[in-house]
Amino acid sequence: MGVKSKAAAAIVVLLLFLGSLWLQGGLDYHWDSCLKGYNQENKLPQLYNSSGVDGAEGPQVLEGCPGQTFQVSLLLSHLLAAPADTSDVLLQPYLSSWDELVKFMEALGPMVGLISSEIESKTSIIRQLALLSEKNSEAELGPDENSINTENDPEASQHTGPYHSLRSMIWMEMNKGLVDFHHQTDSGCRTILRLHRALLWLKLFLQKLAETPVAGRLRSPSELCRESYQNTLANHHTWFVRRAAELAFIALPERGYFYRLVCVQSQEELSIVLNKVVQAIEEVYDRTQKTLAENGMLDLP
Repeated sequence: MGVKSKAAAAIVVLLLFLGSLWLQGGLDYHWDSCLKGYNQENKLPQLYNSSGVDGAEGPQVLEGCPGQTFQVSLLLSHLLAAPADTSDVLLQPYLSSWDELVKFMEALGPMVGLISSEIESKTSIIRQLALLSEKNSEAELGPDENSINTENDPEASQHTGPYHSLRSMIWMEMNKGLVDFHHQTDSGCRTILRLHRALLWLKLFLQKLAETPVAGRLRSPSELCRESYQNTLANHHTWFVRRAAELAFIALPERGYFYRLVCVQSQEELSIVLNKVVQAIEEVYDRTQKTLAENGMLDLP
């Protein structure tokens, strides 16, 4: 076996090993970012409509991008729907945002497949907790009373149950003693914290990818992703995981791939789209950060 073959085999074994570690420990392991292959026409459609008085400020309407699974328009719409009231975050659009971010990561190839799978496991935990809570509520109310409450709105429980928002989830889990500040659990609060840390990494990566330098070269996505990781998730990882992450960054596609992924044809257009996404992520992230901090949950094991 040649040197290159041995190196490739070693990387595969390493990633499989890390995958098993992540499944035991949680989503503290985020490293590379981005997404899975797709078929696309060479001639790309215009993603946004910049006509009108405010056109220079960014895309007013994000349209679908034909021929691929990841849709930046859906990601943005979910992110914009997540903030509620003045400080809360609705969990349904929050998790839907992650569904789209998973597609984004999967579109970058199999090297990040383990990561996106682990994220999906985290979103599934919260959804299962919400479903279990709903079933318990139905059992307490009884079939007749529950039927009266939901007959006009089949999705009413999603919007009124304890897992309908971040603050309602924290309040319920704290009151029921489901949050452990010393040991690992599968509570919704701990799970949200892992997703929250990963969201900061992706936000920083997309923000850097959107930058248009006045002078000098555009840095590679691999370099930007590695730097974003070092400033965020690396702070929560072991030395071994950090070294493995460095290997994974090498496999990220070049910048042109990201143009095609969001249906744009230049760095200027990419910046307009990604800045909208980053701004929406920041609102969700800041609300989540504040809420977790108020409840002393930024360091849950």
